[in-house]
Amino acid sequence: MMQTPTIADAARQIAARELSPVELTQHLLGRIAAEDAALNSFILLTPERALADAKAAEARIMAGKARGPLDGIPIAHKDIYGTAGIATTAHSKLLQDWVPDTDATTVRKLAEAGTVMLGKLATHEFAFGGPSFDLPWPPARNPWNTDHFTSGSSSGTGAAVAAGLILGGTGSDTGGSIRGPAALCGIAGIKPTYGLCSRVGILPLSFSLDHAGPMAWTVEDCAILLQAMAGHDAADPASADRPVPDFSADLRGGVKGLRIGVARNWHETDRPVSPAVQAGIDGALGIWRSQGAEIQEVALPSLYDYQAANFVVLIAEAFTLHEPWMRERFGDYGELLRDRMAFGGLIAATDYVQALRMRRELCAATTAAMEGVDLIVTAGAPAEAPRIDDVPKWDNLARPGFTAPFNLTGWPAMSVCSGFGVGGLPVSVQVAAKPFQEALLFRAAHAFEQAAGLRAKRPAVAPKSLADAAA
Repeated sequence: MMQTPTIADAARQIAARELSPVELTQHLLGRIAAEDAALNSFILLTPERALADAKAAEARIMAGKARGPLDGIPIAHKDIYGTAGIATTAHSKLLQDWVPDTDATTVRKLAEAGTVMLGKLATHEFAFGGPSFDLPWPPARNPWNTDHFTSGSSSGTGAAVAAGLILGGTGSDTGGSIRGPAALCGIAGIKPTYGLCSRVGILPLSFSLDHAGPMAWTVEDCAILLQAMAGHDAADPASADRPVPDFSADLRGGVKGLRIGVARNWHETDRPVSPAVQAGIDGALGIWRSQGAEIQEVALPSLYDYQAANFVVLIAEAFTLHEPWMRERFGDYGELLRDRMAFGGLIAATDYVQALRMRRELCAATTAAMEGVDLIVTAGAPAEAPRIDDVPKWDNLARPGFTAPFNLTGWPAMSVCSGFGVGGLPVSVQVAAKPFQEALLFRAAHAFEQAAGLRAKRPAVAPKSLADAAA
C-alpha cells in the first residue's frame, strides 16, 4: 500500500510526473473510507470536488502550467473555515445546515495554489467546546490510540494529518488550538504572527486572539502551506500589510549562532511536565547545542498570569459574539460549550479592561525577556494525551497550558514532535519567535526535526466498521 507522502515529497514526485494527483487523491479517499470510522476526523467528505480538483491539477501539470508545490496536493479544512457551496457547521447543531456563499480568504488562496479539497474536518464546537459527545457528530480521536484525546480545537486536522488521511490541513488558534492537537497527535503545527493570515470567512471566537495557520506532518510542509495562506487582506482589520517572505528559502540554514532561550519556570515550576515531555525538551536543546546554538535560560512571568488574562479576554469576546444565540438557543449548544461560554455573561467591563491592561504588561515583559535571545523553547503540552473520556471540563481554567502566552502576545509559535511517552503516545516541544520571524522559527524547528529522526514513524490505525463506530 502507498505510504502517505509529505507535501514536499509529493510535490517533487508530481513535478517529475512520478506521482499522479488523481491517483494520490483516490488513494487517500480509500484510506479515509477504511480508517476514518475509527477516528471521526471528517465531518464531511467531498469526493466529487476532490477528484475534480485533482484532475484539473493533473491537466495543468501535464500541460506544463503547474502552479507550484501545492498543485495537486490533497488537504482538508477545519469546519470553521467557510467553503462556498459546502456546509460549514462549526461542529454545532446551530449551523448544521449552513452553506456559505463564499470561501474564506485562506481557503480561496489555497485553492488558487492548486490544492485538492478532500472535505471538512472535525473541531470542538465553535472552536471552544470539546471533546463533546452530545453534538450531531462525534469528537475526533487520536490515531496513536483511539481511546485518547486529540486536544483541540483543531482536532480533526490533527487526527487526519497524523493518520496520513490528508497531507496537510488548516487550523485556528485562540489559546493553543493548532499547537495542542499538533502536540498530542505528534505532528507539526504553527500559529503564525497575529495578522499574517487573514481570518475573513473563518468563524470567529475571539477577535483579538484568533489566528489561522497550517498543520502538517513536517515543519517543511507547514512552511509550504503557510506560504500560500499568508498575505494582506484589506477585509480583515487586523491583517498585516507587509511583504510575505519566502519561508522555505533558508529552511536548511541550521541554528549555528542562534541564541535559544529556555522558559524553565513554565514547564518545571508553574506546570511541571511529564518525564517524556521533559526528555523531549532536553533532547531538543541538546541537538540545537550540538548544532552550534547558544542555549540560555530566560525568566518569563508566571503561566498563571498569562492564563488569567487570556481567559478573561477570550471569554468576554466570545460571549459578545454568541450572546444572541445563548439567549435564544441555549439548549442547542453542547453541554461543554454552554457551560464554558456562560462564564462570559459574568465578566464585567472592568474585568475585561483590567485583563487588557494585564495583557499589555505581559507583552512588555515577554519582549524584555527576549532581548538577548532569538527563540523561546518550552513544552507544547504538559503530558501525553489523556483518555478522551477523562478530560476535565475546566482543565484549562484550573491549570495553565503553555500555548496561550503567544496568543496574548501575537507572536509566532509552533509545536513539533519531540518523542514518545507512556503507551507510545507522542510528546512535543514548542518553539516561539519574535513577530514575523516565521522563517527563523521554521529553520530552527526543521533543524531539530531532521536531527531527531522521528518522522518515519506513523500511527497504525485499526480499521473500524461504521457499525462498530456507532455502537
